[in-house]
Amino acid sequence: MNTESIDPLGDELYEALQARRVVEPLSARHPDIGIEQAYRVQQRMLARRLEAGERVIGKKIGVTSQAVMDMLGVFQPDFGWLTDGMVYNEGEAVPAASLIQPKAEGEIAFVLKKTLKGPGVTAADVLAATEGVMACFEIVDSRIRDWKIKIQDTVADNASCGVFVLGDRLVDPREVDLGTCGMVLEKNGEIVATGAGAAALGHPANAVAWLANTLGALDIALEAGEVVLSGSLAAMVPVKAGDNLRVTIGGIGGCSVRFI
Repeated sequence: MNTESIDPLGDELYEALQARRVVEPLSARHPDIGIEQAYRVQQRMLARRLEAGERVIGKKIGVTSQAVMDMLGVFQPDFGWLTDGMVYNEGEAVPAASLIQPKAEGEIAFVLKKTLKGPGVTAADVLAATEGVMACFEIVDSRIRDWKIKIQDTVADNASCGVFVLGDRLVDPREVDLGTCGMVLEKNGEIVATGAGAAALGHPANAVAWLANTLGALDIALEAGEVVLSGSLAAMVPVKAGDNLRVTIGGIGGCSVRFI
């Protein structure tokens, strides 16, 4: 794919985000698009958000669990950016009309107290740099029609991030076994997904270390004070207006969200 296509594709995805509409898969229109080029499209989309007044408050890791890999047919992790325009707090209502084709993921969020930058970041480094962890929802959304995505499509589309919801309890990661802690996700009072911390690349701290090292190669750090979403612990759950969801993670706590 020629470099002249990168900015127009980033603009197209940003405008689709703003208009709540879908576009055809980039990978279908540009079969030769590479992952590095897709990240450059992502950077353009992010730049448009920052120009509009948003600011970066963290990063997210996508496609870390086998369940999500199988659902999407995407078999390697990716990353995206979190802005202050994406965040909701425990129990807040999310307008379903603000999203396009949303799905909910139960995750563990890390709040950093120290900056992490690869190469060479280990899971132990991640835990030492973490102020606390909390239960959270990532409400993934895709600007790509019908979620017909390859890895290049989700990368370009900011790792298919929509919004995220943070729980109200911050827990010292040394007080809980993040690898074995169980997750239960309820939708309208019924259990619809279960998982464990190990679903995120074997341990959520492994996922954050992967991100720190991947970004380090690009001369980007995970900054102190940022939120890092470490990846889904089970399959994605479709949501719509009227749905009420709660995720509970053993030893960490819960997070609730409702859609109006």
